[in-house]
Amino acid sequence: MEPILNKKSGMLEYGFKFMDIPNANLFRNMFPYDEVPRLIFNQRVLPMNLPEKIHITDTTFRDGQQARAPYTVEEICQIFDLLHKLDNGSGIIKQSEFFLYSQKDRQAVERCMEKGYDFPEITSWIRAKKEDFQLVKNMGIRETGILVSCSDYHIFNKLGWTRQEALNNYLAIVNDALEEGVVPRCHFEDITRADFFGFVLPFAEKLMELSRESGIPIKIRACDTLGLGSSIPGVVLPRSVQQIMYGLTNYSGVPSEQLEWHGHNDFYCAVPNSVTAWMYGSSAVNTSLLGIGERTGNTPLEAMVIEYCQLKGHTGGMDLRVITEIAEFYEKALGYEIPPRTPFIGRSFNSTKAGIHADGLLKDEEIYNIFDTGKIFGRPPVVVVDAHSGLAGIAAWINAYYSLSANEKVDKRDERIVKIKQKIDAAYADSRTTVMGDEELEQLVQKYFPEIYFSKNFN
Repeated sequence: MEPILNKKSGMLEYGFKFMDIPNANLFRNMFPYDEVPRLIFNQRVLPMNLPEKIHITDTTFRDGQQARAPYTVEEICQIFDLLHKLDNGSGIIKQSEFFLYSQKDRQAVERCMEKGYDFPEITSWIRAKKEDFQLVKNMGIRETGILVSCSDYHIFNKLGWTRQEALNNYLAIVNDALEEGVVPRCHFEDITRADFFGFVLPFAEKLMELSRESGIPIKIRACDTLGLGSSIPGVVLPRSVQQIMYGLTNYSGVPSEQLEWHGHNDFYCAVPNSVTAWMYGSSAVNTSLLGIGERTGNTPLEAMVIEYCQLKGHTGGMDLRVITEIAEFYEKALGYEIPPRTPFIGRSFNSTKAGIHADGLLKDEEIYNIFDTGKIFGRPPVVVVDAHSGLAGIAAWINAYYSLSANEKVDKRDERIVKIKQKIDAAYADSRTTVMGDEELEQLVQKYFPEIYFSKNFN
């Protein structure tokens, strides 16, 4: 293939060309199927290109609902309120997408639209049918997602098309949306198993031509459908997140603000891949609350909120304490059990059982706490008391549980702490295996530290 001048980089680079091949290219050197997929390297390292404005979009009510019992209309409205509260007028949590299939789906959209929130903006996800675009328009929704599968696994083996047929059908679908004045968000399904230079880039280039002609900003969502993307530098396409982002922005001319990444967590890479997509040119990353989604789930929205803060050095105006409210809503109102060690939202994410760690918390909580979780999340670090907590663990639990000030805090060397530890040790010596409950520990505090118990419980 002849090199062409890349106007963005000012350098001669190999281009791309649509290839209508007779048989599917399934990249068997990379995806043998009867073995674990392989990471192959070409050592190509690309420049980072973090957009000035980066955003988070939400698929809790679309992809998230495909992995759990459907939310009720009222639950959707409450979660939507929490998303709005978390965004706090910042516009960082930019959009949330909804189904429109059923009357219940449409009722939920109508209820959320009545709230009049600017953020997150309501978008939809529909079937690639002309009548569905009219439904989007009738409901006053500006933008909708459209499934345009781009790997040969889907084009040949699922849809039974050739690449040319896929290209023609997809472009016709997009034109239908443009005729209705709806912004198409094209979901490039299975992009991490697709022929990037032979199908993805030519298709994206065609979409950008239509975008310029119509004056409507056609969006592209790069979907890592099976979580096969990799953020390791030098990995070859189609698995390289860096090269996917670079190629779409520099070869096909997709503006960063029209580009989005949608990741799954099959290989534990949803969060690093999403961060990498930001770092190499995508303005938006698509997420779901608590990462709830098909199979191993999506990129967790709350994780990307924290990644935003790390990258930008500030919250951008988001209210991070709402993350704790969201976790409590899922556990208390929805009965959803959050694995206790889940970062930022699990019951144990900032707790310790180890006596040596508890001793550090007694001296200075910064030693063993990731940041001021009390200030940022409304969740100060806690100590869980069991057979291994020791004197320091018991003292730390009392100090944290009763929110004792610096001059009120008990010391691990206090003889009453020794007596409480003897009681706890005796329980575990008698074959106990579970952690000590708060009520049990309160009873011990009432017996040995009555001044603390009665002061904090009855004042």
